[in-house]
Amino acid sequence: MHLVSNIVTLKNIAIFASGAGSNAQKIIDHLRNSTKGKVSLIVCNKPGAGVLQIAEKEGIPSIIIEKEAFFRGDTYVKQLQENNIDLIVLAGFLWKIPANLVQAFPDRIINIHPALLPKYGGKGMYGHFVHEAVIAAGEKESGITIHFVNEKYDDGAPILQERCVITSDDTPETLAKKVQVLEHQWFPLIVERLLEK
Repeated sequence: MHLVSNIVTLKNIAIFASGAGSNAQKIIDHLRNSTKGKVSLIVCNKPGAGVLQIAEKEGIPSIIIEKEAFFRGDTYVKQLQENNIDLIVLAGFLWKIPANLVQAFPDRIINIHPALLPKYGGKGMYGHFVHEAVIAAGEKESGITIHFVNEKYDDGAPILQERCVITSDDTPETLAKKVQVLEHQWFPLIVERLLEK
């Protein structure tokens, strides 16, 4: 008698986040019953960040990274490899990813940016700074860019762009809400799609 194994190996995702973790929560929720992968590690650079409370509530292990060790040496590369991480998802993570981590996970690190790259990207362009710049420039649309991560800020190959209209009465705050709707709608879907590869 031959027993056919139907055990599916779930791919492991590490989410890197610096803040409240709303995108992290959406990804966790989306993958809760997935047969493709699961969030198995939360990596954070800010003690007390909301994303750590999400990790605790969801029973997901977390690591608080120390800046010096993150940018020098390969402590965290080894930790991620020991945790069998297949995909790294940056969800509001504010540090640049060091070259050794990019090289250890080629085409397996993705980021979401709250604007239509290549516009409004680069060092210092995150969160409300992006929305303020977009409004100040009189843009008629904004949106999100999900892209692969390389050694430069917001420079990796794009995976998806989705747009929203900016009206004359939009403020950086109202634009932020429109962009967040797109983030929550698309980021979990793209993460799941990448697990199929």
